[in-house]
Amino acid sequence: MTSRPVKITVFRWAGAWGPFKVNIPCGECSLTKDIILDTVANELAGIDVELELRDWLSEWWKPLVKGGWHAPIVLIEGRIISQGRALNRGVLAQAVVEAHANGSMIEGSALFGKENCPHCKRAKGYLEEAGINFRYQDVVREPRALYEMLARVKPLVGAKTPVTVPQIWLDGVYIGGADALSNKLAREVSPNYERGQCSLSPGA
Repeated sequence: MTSRPVKITVFRWAGAWGPFKVNIPCGECSLTKDIILDTVANELAGIDVELELRDWLSEWWKPLVKGGWHAPIVLIEGRIISQGRALNRGVLAQAVVEAHANGSMIEGSALFGKENCPHCKRAKGYLEEAGINFRYQDVVREPRALYEMLARVKPLVGAKTPVTVPQIWLDGVYIGGADALSNKLAREVSPNYERGQCSLSPGA
């Protein structure tokens, strides 16, 4: 499945309204643009992004209906993620990855996990023994992997359900955790005593 580009719109302090005219965008607007370009080239490499720069003074009413009134105003797919200050690149990366995940499907097999998780190691062993090629992403070391996992899993399990690791897809189909994978591959299941706990749960 080919996803469409994630649209980033920036309303900068520039343009004209009646007798008022701004020819040079504000410093924070220029900084926001530079942050976007650098984040797209690095943390968001591989995600198709469309950047649109608009002059706020000439079109102030367009972001206003969405709650945006203080340039620089940054929208991802029409949703405001920042305004009135230089953009936080972590906020940008999370919003773009979420939008990309919501508009695309996982290709092939994937496992989201973390290094010190015994159930992640067990799941990786199952996949390797079955000869299944898969993409492994560490959600602790890779913020982008965490953003993608949450964006893909939360709509499936519900907003109030804690998301634990591992989270697994086979051939683009969501499987769940290590026990679900074990059942899918007809393997013996080891009990998962952490099921239903998040990282902040007592004793987790």
